[in-house]
Amino acid sequence: MLKVKKINSYYGGAHILHDVSLNVEQGEVVALLGRNGAGKSTTMKSICGLVQPKSGVVEFMGQGMQGKPPYHICRAGIGYVPEERRVFSELTILENLEVGKRSARQDVPQWSHEKLFELFPNLAERRQNLGSQLSGGEQQMLSIARTLMGNPSFILLDEPSEGLAPVIVEQMALAIMELKKQGVTILLSEQNLHFAKLVADRAVILESGFVRYGGTIVELEADEEVRTAYLMV
Repeated sequence: MLKVKKINSYYGGAHILHDVSLNVEQGEVVALLGRNGAGKSTTMKSICGLVQPKSGVVEFMGQGMQGKPPYHICRAGIGYVPEERRVFSELTILENLEVGKRSARQDVPQWSHEKLFELFPNLAERRQNLGSQLSGGEQQMLSIARTLMGNPSFILLDEPSEGLAPVIVEQMALAIMELKKQGVTILLSEQNLHFAKLVADRAVILESGFVRYGGTIVELEADEEVRTAYLMV
């Protein structure tokens, strides 16, 4: 569904991603793992067009995405949930959801307010609250729900468990597993290996902008040497 082949991305003169390649098959949840500064967020932004790779290929559903503006990539069916969440603080939960609303897509799950409130019951209870009145976990849920209102077939989730209380992390894992059941394909970036193990089928590890590992979560669990080298703080 998504093919990233040897992309090289820069911030100014700083070379951040070095020949990064990865694939995500339809229906998978793939975890992009690595320490702070490994290049996970830059990879996400390079896929959705917020950073334009200087070289390499990004294909989605067989179509080249490199060089396309973010709105074009969004319309193709890729949703992006940024690490910063960026909910509209002076809008209610319902109004935030309306901002993300897009037309229905063929052969893709269609999302409504009520369907999203079933996925995130915390939001249902506070639907008239302003974004500024929500906890960090509720803002993360709202950011994901707003992206789903665009009816994407593929979602980029950047650090979905960062800074959340353990009980909210568990709720987030359940929501991601439900999205997978609904047919949404997901690439998520994470530092939290425990969270990744709960939701992901495969893992790709970045270190200093290079891909250092790719394999199933089961294989990663069995490889202490890789975990120690690239994931331990």
